[in-house]
Amino acid sequence: MTTKNRLFYGDNLAVLRRYVADESVDLVYLDPPFNSNASYNVLFAEKSGTKSAAQIHAFEDTWQWDESSASAFRETVERGGSVAQALIAFRTFLGDSDMLAYLAMMAPRLVEMRRSLKPTGSLWLHCDPTASHYLKMLLDAVFGPQRFVNDVSWKRSQTRSSISRSFRRAHDVLLFYARGDNATFNMQYKALSEASLKLYEHADDKGQWSSVPLLVSGKRNGETGKAWRGIDPNSKGKGGMHWVTTPDKLDEYERQGLILWPQKKGGSPRLKYYLSQSPGVPLSDFWEDIDLIGSSATESLGYPTQKPESLLDRIINASSNEGDVVLDPFCGCGTTIAAAQKLKRQWIGIDITHLAIALIKKRLSDAYGEAIKESYEIIGEPTSVDDAAALAAADPYQFQWWALSLVNARPVEQKKGKDRGIDGRIYFHDDTSGDTKSIILSVKAGHTGPDHVRDLRGTVEREKAAIGVLVTMDKPTAEMRKEAATGEFYLSQWGSHPKIQILTVADLLGGKAINRPPDKQTGATFKKAPKAKGKIERQSGFLDD
Repeated sequence: MTTKNRLFYGDNLAVLRRYVADESVDLVYLDPPFNSNASYNVLFAEKSGTKSAAQIHAFEDTWQWDESSASAFRETVERGGSVAQALIAFRTFLGDSDMLAYLAMMAPRLVEMRRSLKPTGSLWLHCDPTASHYLKMLLDAVFGPQRFVNDVSWKRSQTRSSISRSFRRAHDVLLFYARGDNATFNMQYKALSEASLKLYEHADDKGQWSSVPLLVSGKRNGETGKAWRGIDPNSKGKGGMHWVTTPDKLDEYERQGLILWPQKKGGSPRLKYYLSQSPGVPLSDFWEDIDLIGSSATESLGYPTQKPESLLDRIINASSNEGDVVLDPFCGCGTTIAAAQKLKRQWIGIDITHLAIALIKKRLSDAYGEAIKESYEIIGEPTSVDDAAALAAADPYQFQWWALSLVNARPVEQKKGKDRGIDGRIYFHDDTSGDTKSIILSVKAGHTGPDHVRDLRGTVEREKAAIGVLVTMDKPTAEMRKEAATGEFYLSQWGSHPKIQILTVADLLGGKAINRPPDKQTGATFKKAPKAKGKIERQSGFLDD
């Protein structure tokens, strides 16, 4: 039996509990949102009142102590155990602060992530020094302190703080925990330094090589301590030495012509070691060779918290093998998913914003073509008008992002009440002038009328846009259609396109598109992800239905 990879829209706690089976995941990577740019003192300020819990929107990385976080705290504490004890201790020390809210909301999610891991699985939590020490204590409670593997420091290419009274922060923290004693681990290497490369000063028909010692300090009583070719390693050095390998292997090196014998009497043989044999320098827990993504980089998608794909490549290669299952419960712009797909892993992605889901879908399609859509399914997105109405009633902003994603439009970054009649934009180029044209979108979940059409026309004229589109839940009235029909047309080499258009959610779900010039590479609304190499493979099953 086979199944597709899955991309979930929704709260990751609910998704983990409902859809992800026990011991079904090989690797969890998470980079949970956190407002690390806020004043450190604000995070510890005690809160009062009963503010309603807002969903965590993209670009709005905050956790607040309110009814939702207080409820999460109570639920975890009532379950008892080491995690409950940790939260109680945190509350004693931190009070009812935003930091406690962050830990209270993370605790049940980390418990579910551990449950989902196979005995050979592991978890990598990406954070910054503002909260890393608290998260490590929480992970000790979830996994047990004996399951801690590494605290990896990733040196970023840019620093974040400009405060003159402290050193600038230049690293993030990666907390690495194993589920069991035999967690998958593949050593990773970085390129040799220029100084190391200079050691390979010799060359023959097999390539560059250097000579390395066959004897190292310390007596051994086993095979590596035995005499070979008349040389007793225990008599060498001040306190005795031993061979780097067994006599049988030394014989094999001799047959291959790799042993370099000394010309002077009493000298020790050495091994001819080729540069092509070196995997590089084994990594330490300090990674300084992966830079942040620059705004002009091909990889950049314009997502503010985007991490380099090479960082995720390293983590996935270190803690999983081909065919394994990788889970990212805060998948954002989908770097983990992109890396897992490229490295032939199965994947599960979860995010609470439709903005992220839309960006991930486009990223995969840009990299692998439309055929990639057959290899995964999306769960939680509206698939009917009734679903869309339910989303609109529950969260108008998520409805707006979802509706915009149906036409591949970028949401306009705005504050509430500041949209000036614009909910989304599409940019395109349809001639050789190089001028960027735009389509303005206005999304209405509630009742609509002719005034909305007139407002859109005014916004199109003010913004000098090519086309304006009103997306509505309700079917447009005859007056609305008449108002739209009085508009002008945008002319292109592909024909004439109504200046003002009305599309319903039912239209979009039925496959109807904006009447516009065809989208070209230069007209992509979201930055286009690089093309991937290789074919798309269907993965084996790994989730409960």
